[in-house]
Amino acid sequence: MCGEATGPDHPQVRIRCRLDGPLIVEGPVEVLDHQGRPFPLPTHKPLLALCRCGASGNRPFCDGSHKRIGFAAGETAPE
Repeated sequence: MCGEATGPDHPQVRIRCRLDGPLIVEGPVEVLDHQGRPFPLPTHKPLLALCRCGASGNRPFCDGSHKRIGFAAGETAPE
């Protein structure tokens, strides 16, 4: 999948790591459980937030629990 062409048939998906927070996914995606079943996604939002702290009560989606538990993650891409 990495390096594949994007275009009208394959829109670009972007995933951003928020400082001390979730992964923000922008673009058309499908989120599947371990059995291959899709999670319902909000249709009124242009992006979704995936939990990376492990404390969300709505996993795999973020519910803001990272703030309550003091989750810290500040990874940066290599220069």
